[in-house]
Amino acid sequence: MFSVSTFNNIASRGLDLFPDHRYRVDNETSAPDAVLLRSFNLHDWPIPDSLKAVARAGAGVNNVPVDAMSARGIPVFNAPGANANAVKELVLAGMLMVSRNLGLAVEFVRGIDGDEQAFHQQVEQAKKQFVGYELHGLTLGVVGLGAIGVQVANMAADLGMNVLGYDPELTVASALRLSSRITQEPSMDHLVAKADFLTFHIPLNDATRHMLNAKRILQLPPGAVVLNFSRQGIVDEKALLHALDQDRVHGYVTDFPSPWLNDHKRIIALPHLGASTRQAEENCAMMVVRQLIDFLEYGNVTNSVNFPEAVMPRAEEGFRLAIANANVPNMVGQISGVLADTGLNIIDMLNKSRGQLAYTLIDVAGETDHRIVDRILDIQGVLSVRLI
Repeated sequence: MFSVSTFNNIASRGLDLFPDHRYRVDNETSAPDAVLLRSFNLHDWPIPDSLKAVARAGAGVNNVPVDAMSARGIPVFNAPGANANAVKELVLAGMLMVSRNLGLAVEFVRGIDGDEQAFHQQVEQAKKQFVGYELHGLTLGVVGLGAIGVQVANMAADLGMNVLGYDPELTVASALRLSSRITQEPSMDHLVAKADFLTFHIPLNDATRHMLNAKRILQLPPGAVVLNFSRQGIVDEKALLHALDQDRVHGYVTDFPSPWLNDHKRIIALPHLGASTRQAEENCAMMVVRQLIDFLEYGNVTNSVNFPEAVMPRAEEGFRLAIANANVPNMVGQISGVLADTGLNIIDMLNKSRGQLAYTLIDVAGETDHRIVDRILDIQGVLSVRLI
């Protein structure tokens, strides 16, 4: 039986996918085979020797020590695209709130005092303060054309906006989903200079931190609106605050509130609502649970942030070895040599690499021999071995 620890409330539609007779799911075990989480900070958590996989029911993995997991041969799974529709709709809501001054208008109405006649008189007198503008015909710049960015771009094009995209790592799968109405820009600077609205859908790393900095903010068209539903740190908020105060930028919508943003009337800060819909939470949970089951029972890897994609049909006979190792020459040869020395025959094999990591699935004919695990672990550079 596999043991899975949950560090956050995970949607029951996902947890129900674990077969009761093969999985124990709780947050009490000290030796889990896998960890399932959402926002729990795993960086200070002592990694047990039993751990085989980590799965985050969401896209970002900043709360997971990915490098430490990689060093132990542990894949980290996520759910890219499972919350894409929820984020897409929230981006649209953010654009509409700014363009139609909805936040300020709601605040005004709630602050009206007086009887019915005075109430309606104040409404009629004040509505001119909240005259906005329509999205149709304006230009949206989308930075990052992954699962979320593609949906945002296509939605905006359907609304009649001119849509520009920038993603130097655009995948074939994303390109096929992208509407032909989207213009791809050759650089971030080209996109920023044309964007009435600028939205980010990229991970936070050393290359993307402060991707929108003081220099690029000055390149924005006057009165532009910035939206950040990616991660705090993508936007240099101090520089953006200065641009808001100087009326260079019209508004900022972010899913990452902080004390220094709270007092500005043209900032809409939301409490991490990007994936906070029932459907998104269920989609994320179901996706990562299926990935965990496929990995724990068959060794297959899908949607891992640190391991290569590796899916191989299981042979009808024998047993399977799942091996993670440093991506260095002659690893497969050494592993095959160990199998040959013990008289075991390879039925099927798949070897994939990603950066400094490699992952191998081997179906072997013969009786299960647990001693083979120790022999393969003795090979320098091997990080983990599972016999399935």
